[in-house]
Amino acid sequence: MPTWNSRGLRGSTFEDMINRTNEKYLENGLALIQKIPTPITPINIDKQSRHITLAYFDQKSTVDYIGAVQGIPVCFDAKECNTDVFPLANIHEHQVEFMRQFEKQEGIAFILISFTKREEMYYLSFAELLKFWNRAKEGGRKSFRYEELDRRFFLPEVPGILVPYLNALQLDLETR
Repeated sequence: MPTWNSRGLRGSTFEDMINRTNEKYLENGLALIQKIPTPITPINIDKQSRHITLAYFDQKSTVDYIGAVQGIPVCFDAKECNTDVFPLANIHEHQVEFMRQFEKQEGIAFILISFTKREEMYYLSFAELLKFWNRAKEGGRKSFRYEELDRRFFLPEVPGILVPYLNALQLDLETR
């Protein structure tokens, strides 16, 4: 299987890679994670192809993925960043609030970030997200820099797994 940054996967989105990873985790009995579709209302439908050509979003989405890893409820969002500065505007208030409520129910919330220029992926724990989020709310930077991130949560290359986030999830659990 090609590694996540190989030529064979050029053009694939980060979410496609996560979806393939989640399929592998399911096959191996490690996790059951589902992609949450964004609810839409169709406006125009091409009668011949029966494809939606115009639609609007029904409501604000929460997170991209939800499920369970070895009995632990998890939810997470996937983000891509092509620079070394991640704007917090890419994360919405309602998403942070959903994650906060999810964690209150003893679930684990996090964000997976693909730093596309560097060809690196990062597991941003909810606690680390809140550190940056609160700093911005208190008048500080409205972004965080690559250099500010905890090196332990960068995802290593793992043969056969495109976005190997389970070890970072384990580390998140151990450091709470």
